[in-house]
Amino acid sequence: MPKTSLAERMSRLEQQKARLAEQEAKIKADERKQHTRRLIEAGTLIDKAGLLGLDPQALYGALLSVSENARDEKQIAAWAAAGKKTFDREAKAAAATRQALTVTFAATLPTEFSTRLRGAGLRWNKFLQHWEGMADYEAVATLAAEHDGAVHRIAPQAGPSREDLPDRENQGAPKTGRP
Repeated sequence: MPKTSLAERMSRLEQQKARLAEQEAKIKADERKQHTRRLIEAGTLIDKAGLLGLDPQALYGALLSVSENARDEKQIAAWAAAGKKTFDREAKAAAATRQALTVTFAATLPTEFSTRLRGAGLRWNKFLQHWEGMADYEAVATLAAEHDGAVHRIAPQAGPSREDLPDRENQGAPKTGRP
């Protein structure tokens, strides 16, 4: 078995070192992305709570007073319950106004406007060549009017009624033709 030369071993070690540096850079980039995402989420929550308009010093003071109670398990549980209740109420209210919609436009749209459509809850269907999604009809209609778009509500598909479904007790029982 031939011995590897010192130069070959050093070359392999350099390759390993480069791979490790690449992995380390990827891990750091992933951590930065997660941190940035967390900051965006926190900013969104501050805005949702109506605190974004506060003077930065006042906002920081408010957050410092909150952080004093952040070690109290009961307080954290109470905050979590209040937050969940509000999130659920908002989600229910938003879902009540959302409908299945399609939107068509005669001309190609600018990228900036497409971004606004996505923000309203729509996505582009390449196959059918229209925008579609679950969204608030009034908001989408107002948006579509800016570029002469036509908004259509999609009627929910009717499934079988309860009377059309087989009886669970007799499911799988052979049919005899008798009543």
